Amino acid sequence: MSRRRVPASQGEPRCTVTVCRGCCCGTDKIPGVDHAAQLATLKSELSALARVRAVNCLDSCAQANVIVVQPSSAGRAAGGRPVWLGLVNDPDATSDIADWVAAGGPGLADPPAVLDLYEFAPSRRVRQGVED
Repeated sequence: MSRRRVPASQGEPRCTVTVCRGCCCGTDKIPGVDHAAQLATLKSELSALARVRAVNCLDSCAQANVIVVQPSSAGRAAGGRPVWLGLVNDPDATSDIADWVAAGGPGLADPPAVLDLYEFAPSRRVRQGVED
């Protein structure tokens, strides 16, 4: 995956929220979820605070819908690491993620306790493809 630098005019590099929209996530394979609204909510609530990007597939289909929250440089310096969240198929969970990122995200703000239920550890191969 390529990395894009945040232009200096945008200040401190921000959290990155990666939303899977591949073979399972964001499709009719996960019924009863407004996938477009989920992505739109994250983009509208976080556009000024974080980089929100949709990617084709994070190769964690058993956990669809998957969202990865990567810390800002300040969050990483404070010990924050990327957090993988799976089965994010509820608008309340999407709001909880947005609120956490708005508060600073990994390393700078504690996530809402309910997000512990969504957190999972992907394989090292999958994790390295996104976090590098």
